[in-house]
Amino acid sequence: MESDTIAEVSIDDSGRLHVRPSRTQFPHVWRAAMEVYWNESSTTLHSPPPRSWSYVDWYRQIVAAAKDEYGCTLVLTPETQWVNVPAKLREAVLAASRHEA
Repeated sequence: MESDTIAEVSIDDSGRLHVRPSRTQFPHVWRAAMEVYWNESSTTLHSPPPRSWSYVDWYRQIVAAAKDEYGCTLVLTPETQWVNVPAKLREAVLAASRHEA
């Protein structure tokens, strides 16, 4: 199975969670039918703004969609940049990522 590091995790002005892989692109991730999309201009996977799901749920969904549709495991590293992500949420995402590893 292929893997890629996550270069950046961010939340945009619309409230969508974005995950930017370091090198892999996922233009057809929508085929996984998981409400995860590829933004060509920002080269990020993104969710819709949270409704009933938390950002941690959407992070898990984004990572799962990349794995299900492309066979690519996305991995957070100490070099991952966090943009517009509150510290508490960052810690929750990191904890969820460690739990799934």
